[in-house]
Amino acid sequence: MSMVRRSSMDRMSSSMTSSMTGMGLGGITGLTSGMSTLSCMREQQMTIGGMPSNYVPGLSAYYNISSFCQRPGQTRRWPMQRAGPTAQHRPGRSHSTGALHRMKHSMRNSPNTQYTHNLICKMADQNERRRRQDTLDMIPQSYYSQQPLKVELTEFYSRDNSKDHHTEQYDLVNDNILPNPVLRRGQNFFFAVRFDRTYDKQQDMIRVVFCFGPKPSVTKGTRVVLPVNWNAQQGVFQHSRDMMGMGMGLGMARMQDTSTGMATMGTMSTMGTMGSMGPMGSMGPMSGMRETTTYGVRRSSFSNEPLPLQHSPLSPHGPMDRPMMDRYGTTTQHSSFGRGFGSRHGSRHGSMQNLASLAHDMDRWDISIQRQDGNTITFQVHVPATAPVGVWNCWVQTNRFGQRDNRHDYKCDEDVYILFNPWCREDSVYMDNESSRKEYVLNEQGKIWCGTWRQPKGRKWIYGQFDDVVLPACMYLLERSGLEHSERGNPIRVCRAISSMINSNHDDDGLMVGRYDGEYKDGVAPHAWTGSVAIMERYLTDGGRPVEYGQCWVFSGLVVTICRALGIPCRSVTNYVSAHDTNRTFTVDKYFDRDGNEVPNGPDEDCYDSCWNFHVWNDVWMQRPDLPQGYSGWQIIDSTPQEESESVYHCGPASVEAVRRGEVGFQYDTPFMFCQLNAELCHFQEEENSEWGFIRMASNQYQVGRKILTKNPNRDDDEGESDMLEITHEYKTVDSSSPERLAVIASCRGYQRLQQYYEYPDRNFEDVYFDLMDIDIVPYGQPFDCTMNIQNKSHEDRTIWCVLTASSCYYTGAIASRLRRAQGEFIVRAGQREVLKLHITPQEYMDKLVDHSMVKVHAMAYVKQTRQAWSDEDDFPLHKPRMQVQVRSQPCVGQECAVTFSFQNPLNIHLTDCYFTFEGAGVQRPRQIRFRDVKPGEFVNYQDKFVPRRHGERRIVVTFSSRQMDEIFGCTTVNVRG
Repeated sequence: MSMVRRSSMDRMSSSMTSSMTGMGLGGITGLTSGMSTLSCMREQQMTIGGMPSNYVPGLSAYYNISSFCQRPGQTRRWPMQRAGPTAQHRPGRSHSTGALHRMKHSMRNSPNTQYTHNLICKMADQNERRRRQDTLDMIPQSYYSQQPLKVELTEFYSRDNSKDHHTEQYDLVNDNILPNPVLRRGQNFFFAVRFDRTYDKQQDMIRVVFCFGPKPSVTKGTRVVLPVNWNAQQGVFQHSRDMMGMGMGLGMARMQDTSTGMATMGTMSTMGTMGSMGPMGSMGPMSGMRETTTYGVRRSSFSNEPLPLQHSPLSPHGPMDRPMMDRYGTTTQHSSFGRGFGSRHGSRHGSMQNLASLAHDMDRWDISIQRQDGNTITFQVHVPATAPVGVWNCWVQTNRFGQRDNRHDYKCDEDVYILFNPWCREDSVYMDNESSRKEYVLNEQGKIWCGTWRQPKGRKWIYGQFDDVVLPACMYLLERSGLEHSERGNPIRVCRAISSMINSNHDDDGLMVGRYDGEYKDGVAPHAWTGSVAIMERYLTDGGRPVEYGQCWVFSGLVVTICRALGIPCRSVTNYVSAHDTNRTFTVDKYFDRDGNEVPNGPDEDCYDSCWNFHVWNDVWMQRPDLPQGYSGWQIIDSTPQEESESVYHCGPASVEAVRRGEVGFQYDTPFMFCQLNAELCHFQEEENSEWGFIRMASNQYQVGRKILTKNPNRDDDEGESDMLEITHEYKTVDSSSPERLAVIASCRGYQRLQQYYEYPDRNFEDVYFDLMDIDIVPYGQPFDCTMNIQNKSHEDRTIWCVLTASSCYYTGAIASRLRRAQGEFIVRAGQREVLKLHITPQEYMDKLVDHSMVKVHAMAYVKQTRQAWSDEDDFPLHKPRMQVQVRSQPCVGQECAVTFSFQNPLNIHLTDCYFTFEGAGVQRPRQIRFRDVKPGEFVNYQDKFVPRRHGERRIVVTFSSRQMDEIFGCTTVNVRG
């Protein structure tokens, strides 16, 4: 055999199959008559001389002995026929079974069993090579010249496409080594491919395939095959605005081979604004296509390289040559989630006669050839507005007409991130107000409200949704959530998954562990975080281990980061005096004994109701096609673990409008959210004359859902609280005692026999007035007084028993430590007033305060003559000094800039174990700095440096913490020059 023939044989060894058990006068037509003799671990369909074949050579070493007698596509329990015209078999026993049976009995005690097995494998392999040689000798020489196109380079133009997709701020797009395209669905994007030769319109076939998830499926919309047809109209699809004007780099630049340093053949012609018929004008110079072999080895399923061990995701499930489609598009087959508002948008240019047939359907993937310049082809791809959101992979598949199995599969190195699109009307998260999109999608910083309803306290939070760790962490969390890949185009399902994956419960794989008892030595205290980036980076670097520790407001900040990173408009919302009803009575019950001491968990130890001073959740913006009209818009999701919903700790999305109207029958978790805003707070005191041992006391000054706040999108206040926006009216009706509200509560409660226990006592005989005074702002380290006013409005003296208690408490309402308590019995003369005061010194509370430095004051009174009972409570925080943050010079991108942090220690004790933490989106990644001990009353002035990475208006957030005092915050705004 000539050297040419042997070289040809080597080239075809990985892509051609044959088995010659019978050779007739038909020549090559007899090559496929004996295909049942062998089966292989990897079955490929090939065409040899125009005839199909199933054989793949070179895999005998991978066989076990039974596989030689197994027909392709059959399992071993089926009876088999031997190859050849006279083959016979015994019914009920396959040749494979017989061989194993003989080996089992004839060589049971033989030490050469393995040797015998290896011998038959070797002989079979030798026979295979001889048959392959005979086959190759019969193949026409012209077949070897019909090789498919091979991909040399790809370029996704990540930075250029990002401008039209509003993703130019993502760090992944601007990566200097391998920028990843971050795209929004419902829009078009461009990418270019350079092949090893010029595209032959008559013989070459190109398919661009996008795959999503571990098991891409065409019918589920996670595998999209886009056949390319040059004869179809070019350039008929355009962006929603003229993308060519964005300065896409597709110009007259030579493509440089970075792996060899040699200039490559051909250049890309200029591209410009397309006219009505689709031609392209001039554009700016191209930045140069990368030699992606620098960053990773390209894979090809059929080449001179050894056969890969794994199937390509592009491999079809069966051998078939699909005809070219006139519209070279494929319809997304997954269930449609719903349509957006209004009509479709985007300019669509094309010839008038083809305009109707080539009308752009927003629910379809589409591809068009924009330009061919030598070996380089530039494509435009449209991503439908219902596409699943996540990390997609792109493959370029090439073959010749009639030779589909002689194919090259080329996997692009780039991960293609596809996000929700609030700018697209067809997307279910569409938001029609540009200023709202700027705030709820693009804003990297915000404010989360804490404190109490009388004294709200906002703290700055860096969301950092464009940081390079955020999108990968988001995708990993979605993978761990178990949400089907085909469901990830539905924002309802995605947000529900997010609410379950933020918190970690029962040793699951959530992002963060919640803790509320003040014991954070084995982790990071919730108040020490300044933003989401450090948390998500720690989660990734620790291999997905939940980060320690967080609380509801930290969870809310993380939800904002993840939702905005994915393209879902999101805001953080704080509900002051938030109810947590555990027994479905729409009440928060507290029990007290005769001495005024609270009875933990009630008299039967089964009441776990609580009333949080504040609770933070999130609102996400989306359409709700699963609900009646009028319930779209803001939807509540709560990532704080409180109760299970459908056996999982997640909550929402619940329509804000449904909650406001009391439509508690709508999905998801609407009754629970309605209760957090509308439940009644009930105090019960032990009473010997009561039939069930307790009587209800009035608590008319402690109403659930007192105030609901979010950040004002049109205002920023680094020093004060003027940027808060009250949205209570969006969640609750004005009249909390309206018949409609009471009817909803009664229907949800469902236990009419319980109503008697929740009825208020008869107030007609009450003639003593009690009032627990509000406490003004108390600086940290200063004393304060708890005051209770009593007025006897009757004409007789009244004997009053009274209890007044001050305690430190967690923001969840749970008592941490008692600070001071006073009780007694005294007489108030007719028509007279009395004032009771409880004085608390710093020494009494300094070492007993917990997170947020909150104090709970509880008062209780009982009038013996009239059996009048009264109870009330109030919470307030102690105010700590603010930190001043100053940047004296003008910050510039890439240049070092100094920043100064300063505050005064308000205590007369040393502060030890001190730390500063600061960060700023685009300015400084999260950083912690250990600081020396701070003396009593000392004015601290610390200077550090940072190097801005992005221009524009940026914010720096700083916190200081120590063993004796924490939660000292500061913030400043800087304008970074480019």
